[in-house]
Amino acid sequence: MKFTAQQIAGILEGDVVGNPDVEVSRLSKIEEGFDGSLTFLANPKYIPHIYTTKASITIVNKSFTPENKVKTTMIKVEDAYLAFSKILEYYNSVKLQKIGVEQPSFISESSKYGDDVYIGAFSYVGDNVVMGNNVKIFPNAFIGDNVVLGANTIVFSGAKIYSETIIGNNCVINSGVIIGADGFGFAPTEEGGYSKIPQTGNVIIEDYVDIGAATTIDRATLGSTIIREGVKLDNQIQIAHNVEIGKHTVIAAQSGIAGSTKIGENCLIGGQVGIAGHITIGNNVRIQAQSGIARNVKDNEILQGSPAINLSDYNKAYVHFKNLPKIVKNINDLEKHKWE
Repeated sequence: MKFTAQQIAGILEGDVVGNPDVEVSRLSKIEEGFDGSLTFLANPKYIPHIYTTKASITIVNKSFTPENKVKTTMIKVEDAYLAFSKILEYYNSVKLQKIGVEQPSFISESSKYGDDVYIGAFSYVGDNVVMGNNVKIFPNAFIGDNVVLGANTIVFSGAKIYSETIIGNNCVINSGVIIGADGFGFAPTEEGGYSKIPQTGNVIIEDYVDIGAATTIDRATLGSTIIREGVKLDNQIQIAHNVEIGKHTVIAAQSGIAGSTKIGENCLIGGQVGIAGHITIGNNVRIQAQSGIARNVKDNEILQGSPAINLSDYNKAYVHFKNLPKIVKNINDLEKHKWE
């Protein structure tokens, strides 16, 4: 799909400087621009590239005044970075705007779906599934029995959503995600083995949740595993049974949360963080990457390390840790002189 500079300026409420009829169909970095591409200039250190870029259109701030000749057509806006983000969102929505049911696919006769739904080839939609308007299910996805998908939710190829899962509006479920698999529940037996504990609960995901590729969210043993509104989960995260994650919390890749842990609102959790089960983490908590959390955490704490401690204490301790060989040598020298 092609857009002219004038059309893009209309979307962004910007002003065209150059050829209003020039067309673009691709996006690019300003230093890697090519004919037919759209780029942007927001960071001052990239200003030299605007004089050499081959991009057909460049979005710039209204405050920008070129000092040399510019070949690219410019669209001047209040905030070039924000405007380009808006274009990315618009571009993505156009790219994903598919409608209809592709064949072969299986859709149970008992399922219900709203207007403008897309169901890709080789997808499976089980009994009593309910889908809102504009739901997009891409090829090779699995939607189990009694699942609810809210309006404008996207399920990408290869995602598996087990039975009884409830997903809200405007959610994004990326490829390889598994929602609603059994939690890790086993009871030791007298014979020394383990007996599986049936996992009879479900998963509830509220509105505006994004779930990264290959992330897994287990169903509850009883009740629900709950991901609250606005949560953003990166790729390859493990959420165990009966976990609850509060509104607008963000978790980076390869983190794992053990069963029945409650995480508050507006938390930022770095990559490769391990969180033990049956603990409570407060609101507005910051946890640095590769930390291990094994205790309850109060609101507004900032933690690092394994086991994690207050970030300020960690930094002070790390200074000593770096100097540990020197400290040990000094102690040994003192001990040596003591006996001379």
